[in-house]
Amino acid sequence: MTTSTSGVQRYAKTARAWEALARPEVVGRQAHTLLLMANGRRSEMELSLLLGTDVTDLAIRLQQRGYLQLQTLSPAVVADDDNSAGN
Repeated sequence: MTTSTSGVQRYAKTARAWEALARPEVVGRQAHTLLLMANGRRSEMELSLLLGTDVTDLAIRLQQRGYLQLQTLSPAVVADDDNSAGN
């Protein structure tokens, strides 16, 4: 998982990703699935678990191509997400 001193980094879709969702053949099946799951609240580790494979390289490629962006959540938001998941 990617972290910084100010919070946890999560992948989120860009406008380009939203456009690609309507045309999965543009990015390929696995990339399309990752784009669907990247909601700005899931970490790289969570995305890997959901997809059943390490998505590190794919996420980096999609970020470099403008489909994903890193978004940093404050530690308070991450704690809130953890508390919500337990309910």
